Amino acid sequence: MKKTTAALGVAMLTLSAQSAFAQSSVTLYGLVDTSIRYLTNANSRNDSQVAMGPGVETPSRWGLKGSEDIGGGTSVIFKLENQFQLWSGKLDNSNNTLFQRNAYVGLSNDKYGTLSFGRQQTPFFDMMGNIYDPLTVADFWQDSWAYNPVGPFLFTNSSVKYTGQFGGLHVEGMYGFGGVAGSTGENSMFGLTASYAFGPVSAGVGFQQNDVAGKKFNIVNVSTVYTFTPTLKVMAGWLHSQDNTGLADVDMQQSGAPVLPGVSPNRIDDNFYVGSTWQATAPLAITVAGYYGHARNAAKLDGSLGVGVNYSATLLAEYSLSKRTEVYGTVDFTRGNGAYLADYPGRNNQTGVAIGLRNIF
Repeated sequence: MKKTTAALGVAMLTLSAQSAFAQSSVTLYGLVDTSIRYLTNANSRNDSQVAMGPGVETPSRWGLKGSEDIGGGTSVIFKLENQFQLWSGKLDNSNNTLFQRNAYVGLSNDKYGTLSFGRQQTPFFDMMGNIYDPLTVADFWQDSWAYNPVGPFLFTNSSVKYTGQFGGLHVEGMYGFGGVAGSTGENSMFGLTASYAFGPVSAGVGFQQNDVAGKKFNIVNVSTVYTFTPTLKVMAGWLHSQDNTGLADVDMQQSGAPVLPGVSPNRIDDNFYVGSTWQATAPLAITVAGYYGHARNAAKLDGSLGVGVNYSATLLAEYSLSKRTEVYGTVDFTRGNGAYLADYPGRNNQTGVAIGLRNIF
């Protein structure tokens, strides 16, 4: 009798486990991407450089994501996502964070949206990287300098995030806890984005504020994309930021740029971009992008504050070898003056040429 009861118990547990597994899933995913790049005026002596580094658009990463259906159209979800340097094997950050890109758990409902908790991409990063920026917030400084002031704030620790889709309207909101005793606002963040798709047009707006030891960084964005045909899209947008933390002046600089004698207590940047993606043939995609930035009250090399202008242009060609693998080549040019002279290691202009290989798994 005991053996029969035990066998029945094992059978019930087996059926229960099979039922649970049928409603749950865990996926290992990622991409590996690296490029070989030639860059002019790469140091203070204006030498050229040939180096292996990140891909033009996508840093290498791997992750685990999963969901469990708990009924009523609701699932428990999680994501753990790492970022690393393919050419060195190191973590791609200076503070030894294993899951640099995402580490969260949450609830997702088919009707009401998703609520998640942990370290997460900000709504601003989701909007620009997934939809509106032609280079998906690229990796080379010469392609992504317009985003450098907000760069330290593209991910938020200890955050609560809501994502909802209601017809053509997509909304996201996030709040990051500062965790400072006696002050709920210090070191906190909040961000909101909303986008609406109607016919061939999608337009979005967003706002994000970060507090750093009581000082504020704010960014506002307005973006649009027009789909002429299924193979041709045009994007344009405006990014406005105001930095009282003093971080933007330093974060704008390339590696090897001269040390600033001071930073601005109130730097203001207005950046504009326009670009297009074109699927020229089944395997060949062409992207062109241009960025223009105007900085006010920014730190200069002589210790004063002033204005500066920076602009860049990029051409990217991607050729698919399969559904998961592609080779690409890119050419870019950037030039700055005024306060932007502090951001270059040598002369105030650079030209880059790169080839790369990307595999998605």
